[in-house]
Amino acid sequence: MTSLDLDIPAPDGTADAFAAFPAEGGRHPGVLLYMDVIGLRPVIRGLAMKLASHGYYVLAPNVFYRHGRAPLFPLPDMREPEARDAFIAKVRPVMADHTPDKSVPDSGAYLDFLTQQEQVSPGAVGVTGYCMGAMLALRTASAHPGTVAAAAGFHGARLATDAADSPHLDVGSVTAELHFGHAENDDAMPPKDIARLDEALDAAGVRYTSEVYPGPHGFTMSDTSAYSPVALERHWERLLPLLRRNLKGGT
Repeated sequence: MTSLDLDIPAPDGTADAFAAFPAEGGRHPGVLLYMDVIGLRPVIRGLAMKLASHGYYVLAPNVFYRHGRAPLFPLPDMREPEARDAFIAKVRPVMADHTPDKSVPDSGAYLDFLTQQEQVSPGAVGVTGYCMGAMLALRTASAHPGTVAAAAGFHGARLATDAADSPHLDVGSVTAELHFGHAENDDAMPPKDIARLDEALDAAGVRYTSEVYPGPHGFTMSDTSAYSPVALERHWERLLPLLRRNLKGGT
């Protein structure tokens, strides 16, 4: 694999990012990978590298670029629940500031950058996201139906709420195939919100699958106490076929 640290021109500055793609040359389908709230760090780079090993150019931006380059704060041992809770409390205002009027224009900048790379093949791209990144993936699929052919979200948060800007309200424009891997007993996405999301997708005629995975919120993140190897493996078993069905060139 080839990996690079990059800077992306963004609506309010420059977004630092990580990219990974096969080293043998050629062009590959593009995939935009949205980080979780903890941020762009080694575990996110690892997910990008593994996904790239299946024949994709993967771009993982620091979506909190307005507040600084990653990492915004020193990373504690996230396997310690108290340390993780303290870190999340610190980053919560940054997450709250990342509103749709910022994240949607950002998504266009990320997709423009991704599709212009010489290693990326022409055609539609995929998107995947984790925690809040699942919400960003859904918003990206809604805002760019002509560009995004597949999108996935894992242990997503607040995908269908009572808020006027809830992501589920915009799914009528989605043309991508979607997959959602929800966490068990997740206060950020309880069963009633999963049902509300599914109902909105059904009403819009979106192609999708929706499952509850074994493990708590954050189950894909091997540097946290929430990590579930079983759930991470299921994530790959769902994500890779989704991309393979909808993008040309991946494995």
